[in-house]
Amino acid sequence: MAELSAWFDHTFASQQFMAILRGFPADRTVELATRAWSLGLDCVEVPIQTPEAVASLRAAVAAGRERGRRVGAGTVTTVEQVAVAKASGAAFTVAPGLDLEVAHASVGCGLPHLPGVATATEIQEATRHGLRWLKAFPASVYGPSWFSAMSGPFPEVHFVATGGITAHNAADYLTAGVRVVAVGSALADEAQLELLANLLASPPMPSASSRASDPLGERSS
Repeated sequence: MAELSAWFDHTFASQQFMAILRGFPADRTVELATRAWSLGLDCVEVPIQTPEAVASLRAAVAAGRERGRRVGAGTVTTVEQVAVAKASGAAFTVAPGLDLEVAHASVGCGLPHLPGVATATEIQEATRHGLRWLKAFPASVYGPSWFSAMSGPFPEVHFVATGGITAHNAADYLTAGVRVVAVGSALADEAQLELLANLLASPPMPSASSRASDPLGERSS
C-alpha cells in the first residue's frame, strides 16, 4: 500500500485544504464542489453513507471530469462500499476508522485509501502497513495539541484533520503541523468564504515545534 501513499504526496504537494461535502443533494453537491474548485481546493470528498449520497458522488465525479478534477468517496467502511466507490468513478476512498480489509480492497482496485485514526496504536498499525497519510476525526474534539503530540513519535505520518474545521480555526491546526485540513460548512457559509479564500492564498506555516518533529523537513510550508 506504500506506493499509493505517493498519490496523496502528489495531490497535497501544494494543497493544505480539501473539501468534504456531506449530506447534500446532487445539485447542491455540484454547486459546492464547483465553489471549492474555483477557490483553489482541488481535492473534494463526497461521503457515501446513503444511496442518495452515492448519487451526489456520481454527480460530483461527472462535474469534476469536465474540469479535470478528481473526486473521492468518503465514509467508506465496507468492502462493498469500495466497489460502489470504484463503480461511481471515485479517485480515492476515505474512512472514519482503520479497517485493513477495507484499505486492502481499496488499494487492490487502484484507489488510494485515507483511513481514520484516533490513537497511537492505530497510527502504528497503519504505518506498519504502509499507510502514511492518515485522517483524524473528529479533529475538533482532539484539538491542535493532539496533532503536535502525535507528530513526535510519528514524524513520517501526514495528518489530515477533519470534523469541526472551519475557516476560523483551520489555521490553528495547520500551525500545529497538520498537513491538510478538510472544510465543509465553510463552503456553504457566505460569512466564511472570504476568510477561507485568504487562508488559501496565504496558508500559515507550521510552528517551530511541529517542524522540529519532522526531521526530514517534508512538511509543506
